[in-house]
Amino acid sequence: MQSAARHDRLLADLGATFRPQRHWVEGRGVLLILGHFLSGVGAGTWLFSLWLGYRPGLVLAVGAMAAAGLAHLFFLGHPERFWRMLRVRTSWIARGFVGMNLFMAGAVLTLLLPVGALRSLAAALAVAGAAIVIVYKGNVYAASKGVPFWNSPLLPVLYATYAIRGGLALLLVALPLSGGLADTRWMELIELWVAVSAAVMLGFYLGVMRDTSPAARRSVAELTGGRAALGFYLGTVGAGLVVPILVGMAGVMGALPGLALAVTGAFSLAGDFFAKYAIAKAGIYVPLMPAGRI
Repeated sequence: MQSAARHDRLLADLGATFRPQRHWVEGRGVLLILGHFLSGVGAGTWLFSLWLGYRPGLVLAVGAMAAAGLAHLFFLGHPERFWRMLRVRTSWIARGFVGMNLFMAGAVLTLLLPVGALRSLAAALAVAGAAIVIVYKGNVYAASKGVPFWNSPLLPVLYATYAIRGGLALLLVALPLSGGLADTRWMELIELWVAVSAAVMLGFYLGVMRDTSPAARRSVAELTGGRAALGFYLGTVGAGLVVPILVGMAGVMGALPGLALAVTGAFSLAGDFFAKYAIAKAGIYVPLMPAGRI
């Protein structure tokens, strides 16, 4: 029954002028989105935790990156054949895989080694891996020329900004829960989160909403009033921006800043996941019909 339903849906998609992208968002495709989300959060968390000297954050970053690797492997139809995708010269997915492995090797050694030259070298390796991870995610989508909505030079910048925001958000959750809030410049973190969130809103508009090609306009319509609208409005805008800003303002002005920051960070992370989900869900392939007949 399920096979017949998939076959019928495929025929319907092929017969449609604007054919929706499904592989990277439905079924096992959610694992790909989860992997991109977690790897960005892990990379961002590592950079900020290293800057703050916050060891629990470093551990969280390694855990997030490891979970991202598992999500990527389980997304593959045959995880045991992952080595076949290692074409670093031509594939952003392969570059991301290399970056994740560089990060994991350097980060684990940084946590295990005593202070010294070797530890500094391992930390530098982890930073290089984190930088690759931050850069590669948006380029995976931007390289997909068959989906004009994704094929924007600003999309990698937007995804990199989301990685930075995700790292800040996870720290906003972790610091109050671990008792590290009093010893950390948390006001600087919340100010950074606000600034990066503003950059995310601008980047989302410039990199995603302004494309004028027919397929991209249809994607924007899917984002604002179609298949992806629920995730976009409730997840990306509501959970990711409106709720965190309101809760964060209440916490800064109130008596429970720690709780407010943790809630702000948690909702921010949820919003970042739904942003990636909505962008993937709204993807529309280049129409098979000539442009003049659309």
